[in-house]
Parts: sequence; structure tokens; C-alpha cells
Amino acid sequence: MNSQDFTQASNFVSGVDTAFKVILGISFFFLIGLTVVMLVFIYKYNKKRNPVATQIEGSTKLEILWTIIPFLITMLMFYFGWAGWKPMRKAPKDSMEVTVYGRMWNFSFEYENGKRTDTLYLPKDKPVKLNLVAMDVIHSLYIPAFRIKQDMVPEKKNNFMWFEPQREGTYELFCAEYCGLQHSYMYTAVKVLQDSAFTSWMTDTTQVAQAAVESPTATGKRIMQNIGCFACHTLDGSKLVGPSFKGIWGEEQTVVTDGQERQVKVDEDYIHRSIYEPNADVVKGFNKGLMLSYKGQLSEDDVANIIAYLKTVK
Repeated sequence: MNSQDFTQASNFVSGVDTAFKVILGISFFFLIGLTVVMLVFIYKYNKKRNPVATQIEGSTKLEILWTIIPFLITMLMFYFGWAGWKPMRKAPKDSMEVTVYGRMWNFSFEYENGKRTDTLYLPKDKPVKLNLVAMDVIHSLYIPAFRIKQDMVPEKKNNFMWFEPQREGTYELFCAEYCGLQHSYMYTAVKVLQDSAFTSWMTDTTQVAQAAVESPTATGKRIMQNIGCFACHTLDGSKLVGPSFKGIWGEEQTVVTDGQERQVKVDEDYIHRSIYEPNADVVKGFNKGLMLSYKGQLSEDDVANIIAYLKTVK
């Protein structure tokens, strides 16, 4: 996102970049070397200069050399890759832990004090451990500037990544594993702050105060934006992964329940059930299993605010 993306943004940049440079350097050496040899041979041994083919006997020494030398070069590349990867698998005991939820199609970040955001805020020069939780399909959390990427596999235990942000700034964070139609929506940012600024942000109650004074409608829309509802549902009546929210309140919907079609009215009970049991009543024409339950992630008050907002989408 900024010019700092290519500097020492995290403690793993040096190791990963060194491995990349070594492997790239060796690859270019052989690409250029073999190309030059090929051109020399084309020139020296063409039919005009060498009309009679020459029989060349095999060489045991040559066979041994081109077996041992490539093996040693491969081991050299392996060493630099392993040296860069190994420290990534053991997080310091004093790491600040953040739980990352990945679902179609957004990321959310939950801190140890219960605070949840859709942008990852981190303190500079402090080790951070991200506990990765995939809610539906395989995702892959990737922060290019930090040179880290880790797959998020559903139901995988002790799945994590750790690093130490070393420069203030804003950096890209996105999903690097194709996870469905709106894969490109899984894009957000990492904001690295000085420790004092991060502490102020963590203890800031402005958002709580704002939620207390803003209308339920505004709160409901904000919640839906934060959890990525608008990646699958439109507000203009067009069809996406799920039914549009436009004018849905009070309408009769044809849904499939336990394999049987039936008519239901979109009211509080229907919305409540759709959020906590999204595959119980699936609107006809849409696929089952694409939405997972938000039970445990959204409170009853959150659902009430969402309902308040949906009533206004005409």
C-alpha cells in the first residue's frame, strides 16, 4: 500500500528475501550459461562447419560431476529456504495473540480483550501470533510486505502464523487461495502503530460510545459491512450468491426446508433463523451450504440491529 512494502516491514523479510535471491541468482546463472553454450554449439557444430558427425565417448568423471554438483546446488537452495522457514513455526511465549476468522468472503480479527475489527491493528516491535480459523472453506492469509502466508484450513487445530512488525505503516492483507466467486473481496489492511498509539486504540471506547448513540439502523448496517454481508447480498435487487436485501422485509419467500418447498414471510423470526441457522430455510434458486452460522459471533442485540436495518432497505 505504500513504499514501505519493500523494506524491513517484519522480522522475516531478510530470511525470505535471501532465499529468493539465492534461488533466483542460481536460476539466472544456469539460464544465461546454458543459453550461451547452446548458441556456441549451434555456431561451432552446424552442418557447414562440421559436415561429418563426430562420435563422442562417454565420461565417467563427467557423469559424476553433473550428478554431484546439481545435488549440492539443490541442497544449498534447500538450506536457505529451510533457514527462512524454520523460525516461522515457533512463536515467542510473550506474543500478543489475535484470532483471525476467514469466511466467504471477508476477514475479521478478534483481540484478547474481545475487540473485533475488519482491519488488523498491530503494535510495532512486538511479536504477534495470529490464530487462524477458517469458517467454511480453505483460505490463505497473505501479507506480502511481511513475507508471510499461511493456509487457513477448516477444523485444523493449532493453525497459526507469527511475526514481529518492525515499521509503522499500512500494508496489504488478502486471501491467496481461490475460495469462490467473491474471492477478491477478501482484501483488507494491516496497520502498524507505535506501542503507545496501539495501546490507546486497544483501550479506546469511542466505538462503544458511538454504538450507544447511533441508531439501530446505522448500527445494523455497520455490523453487516464488518462481517461481509454485502459481498454475497446486494441492495439493488440483483442476484448474487444470496438473495438481494432490497425490499425483502415483509415479503413472502419460497424456501426449501428439509427438501420441501414452502412459503414464509420475512419477519424477525425468519431473519433470526437465517443468521443462526442459514441452511434451515434456503430461498428457492440459491445453493445450500454457502453461508455458515454466525452463532457465537453475533449477539442477540447485533441481530436486532440488523433486522432494524433490513426494514429500511426498500
